[in-house]
Amino acid sequence: MAMKNALSWILVLFLLVSVLNNCLNNSVKKEMKQKLAIMENLRKLYSSGDSSKWPKPILDPESVSSYAEIGHLPEITFPSDNPYSVEKETLGKTLFFDPRLSKSNQIACASCHDPELGWCDSRTFSFGHDRQLGNRNAMSIFNVAYAKALFWDGRAKSLEEQSRMPIEDHREMGEHMDMAAGKIANIKGYEILFEKAFGDKVVTKERISKAIATFERKVRSSASKFDQFINGNAEIYTDDELMGLHLFRTKAQCINCHNSGYFSNNKFENIGTALLGEKGEDLGRYLITKDPDDAGRFRVPSLREVSRTGPYFHNGSMTTLEEVIQFYSKGNPEHSQKRSTVYDGKTLKSEKSGMVRMLELSDLEISQLEAFLRTLSSKTEKVSIPELPQ
Repeated sequence: MAMKNALSWILVLFLLVSVLNNCLNNSVKKEMKQKLAIMENLRKLYSSGDSSKWPKPILDPESVSSYAEIGHLPEITFPSDNPYSVEKETLGKTLFFDPRLSKSNQIACASCHDPELGWCDSRTFSFGHDRQLGNRNAMSIFNVAYAKALFWDGRAKSLEEQSRMPIEDHREMGEHMDMAAGKIANIKGYEILFEKAFGDKVVTKERISKAIATFERKVRSSASKFDQFINGNAEIYTDDELMGLHLFRTKAQCINCHNSGYFSNNKFENIGTALLGEKGEDLGRYLITKDPDDAGRFRVPSLREVSRTGPYFHNGSMTTLEEVIQFYSKGNPEHSQKRSTVYDGKTLKSEKSGMVRMLELSDLEISQLEAFLRTLSSKTEKVSIPELPQ
């Protein structure tokens, strides 16, 4: 009798385990089916070619007024007082690679903006005249035509203005613009290039700036994996890349600042990296505007080509994309660092944006965001180095 009872209980337990296992399997299958359906729907929406069909982005109130949906880069526009011509671009490219614009005749614009290094130099800070070290990371000139203000602090309002500043900066190229123009004017081989670009052989500092600016505007990304995906190539994205795109626009809220086809709102934001009162202090935008609210604000960089343009932030303090995403996920956890300083007798405080806050992204979500960000880089294209005139 005891044996029969034991067998009965074993049978009951076996049946119970079988039923539970079957229920669990069905539950897992149901959950997997739901996830697959969600991914399939997201893939269909994002690759539809119509961004109005995309899921609604999650935006902070302060970003709504400047928000523009991510997408393709628009056509490049040129200023009316510096229209485009192939000849002017050719001259500008030649000048960009010519170290004779510097005081030492050894440093060119391309020294810090190398086409093989994503049009930057992969250094935390660049070396300049007499091996002087700069105090900010060299920004890439990729897609710079879409920037509304140049440099991390926005001190230049146009590329024409920007192009002369590194030449004259004593830590960069260390040359006076008039002296640089004089040296170029004495190089006979430049005569034909200026004549083709401007109609005569006259070399001026204004023409040098306009030519370099024209070339820089043409440094533009080709179609990336992201561009192909949103254009209808639905299968080009992995599930992780697709989920990263969705996170970028929703939970991670990257799109608050990194929006439009340029993947930047062209504004100045404070992410709490000014290090006020500490070694490495940088007042950022305040140095230009003298507005106390701008202390610690820096230009929001484009994320196009971001996998090729590290290290990151104005001080090059982050070396990998994973580090950057972790930084934002934790809402910049450096609570102990000082947020105030005395500058020229004035007390300044740096308050990071409310958009920089704890996101609590999982390790999987961080890897998915990184996977998406890597799709914003285009195929590396070989750039021919011009033969310098003699």
